Amino acid sequence: MTTLPGKPVSFWLDSTAKTTYPQMENVTVDVAIVGAGITGITAAYLLKKAGKKVALIEGQHIAASASGHTTAKVTSLHQLIYAELIDRHGEDKARLYGESNQAGVEFIASTVEQEGIDCDFQRNDTYSFAEDKNNLDKVQKEYDAAVKLGLPAEFVTDTTLPFDIAGAVKFNNQAQFHVRKYLLHLADLIPGDGSYVFENSRVKTAEEGTPCKVFTDNATLLANDVLLTTHLPIMDQGLFFAKTYPQRSYIIGAKINSAKAPEGMYIGVGNNYYSIRTTPTEGKDLLLMIGGGSHKVGEKSETEESYQELERYAHSHFEIDKIDYRWSSQDYESFDQLPFIGKLTPANDRIYVATGYSLWGMSKGTMAGMILSDLVQGIANPWVDLYDSLRATPFVTKESMKNNLDVGMHWVGDRLKGLTSWSTDDVKPGEGKLINYKGETVGVYKDETGKVTAVNATCPHLGCIVNWNSAEKSWDCPCHGGRFTCEGKIIQSPATKDLEVKTLS
Repeated sequence: MTTLPGKPVSFWLDSTAKTTYPQMENVTVDVAIVGAGITGITAAYLLKKAGKKVALIEGQHIAASASGHTTAKVTSLHQLIYAELIDRHGEDKARLYGESNQAGVEFIASTVEQEGIDCDFQRNDTYSFAEDKNNLDKVQKEYDAAVKLGLPAEFVTDTTLPFDIAGAVKFNNQAQFHVRKYLLHLADLIPGDGSYVFENSRVKTAEEGTPCKVFTDNATLLANDVLLTTHLPIMDQGLFFAKTYPQRSYIIGAKINSAKAPEGMYIGVGNNYYSIRTTPTEGKDLLLMIGGGSHKVGEKSETEESYQELERYAHSHFEIDKIDYRWSSQDYESFDQLPFIGKLTPANDRIYVATGYSLWGMSKGTMAGMILSDLVQGIANPWVDLYDSLRATPFVTKESMKNNLDVGMHWVGDRLKGLTSWSTDDVKPGEGKLINYKGETVGVYKDETGKVTAVNATCPHLGCIVNWNSAEKSWDCPCHGGRFTCEGKIIQSPATKDLEVKTLS
């Protein structure tokens, strides 16, 4: 079994206390918000300030899922996006995209100041860089597009990275922070005066009505409006699982002497790119975070390789002694590069969604919370049409056709996995494997002590067969990104049920 470097936990979670909010109760509020990441917490904070009674409902712990596993770059520079947006959507829409994301950056900055939030917030420059001349034209094109749109862009060839680059587009006066310190502070402002924060409350579904109803296994909550901010909506009516696709990426953290650490935030361009930033830790050293290894969820079983490659890159490019942390993150990429923010379906007037942030959830998630708050209050918002969840979507693009073909192939072809009879003796300690058990595809995990856990390998979302993720010790659905622990417990939606535990006799 491969030994991986670092503590297997997000630094953001490891450096903050575990939250202990109660489970959902039978209460009545103005707005129910399902999913307590950056979008849900931002919307709840704004609506509570506006005088609404809100209930923020989280299936696990607040700010501990996608928002707790990000690199937490607060920026409107999203690697290479603006040139593509101009080509695909035109200058006006590309300009709105830049304005709205920059507004997300400034909202976080002003909220930190107004609320006095201690979250290591600092203004910083950010860079999309080409290490060699092969990708320099992409960087130049992005710079030209950003300048045309009035964004704070420069083209540079010198940075504080400890290696040479061919060139970079730089956005000035962006920001970085400790995402969980920020979100926990905002969440603490919500309870009271008829508002609530609920944890460990897995919402199964919601029904629109007068009022709307939100259901868990043990309670029913009533609300005038419902916001689904669960990364990918837990309700399938809007078909957002077919308008996006799930991506996983990997992050390592290593302490580095502050005198030897790069200043600013970075992301490479081209194939096999890396994301780089630092953050304060206890003591004088900074934590250098390096991300990369992106792949579609469930498409890669031997995920240890992603961490090992990040470790090699870190040691070859930076003066570090060892890897202190490792964790992975997940996001949903939109086929037209724009998030979906608005109504769940044309028939819904009171259930709203936000999804498809395409790996840049800090500015987009914040901006989405701002839009949702305005929609509920009937306030005109300048960006609502750009991100309209009901807009015509590009089902017929190269990316969407390939993705949805892949989903169909997984749904059919993965049923052949594990059909060769296996014994649990063939599963090594620390390994998960699909086996045939009495004609059924079963996921079997054997821990280091030899204890075996078996689950039905069919994802309860839409029936795809899960795959084993070796580095994370999880069962991941390759169709729509649902993830489950080795014991079958939900880690990540859109599934709302655990994998069925099986008894092997």
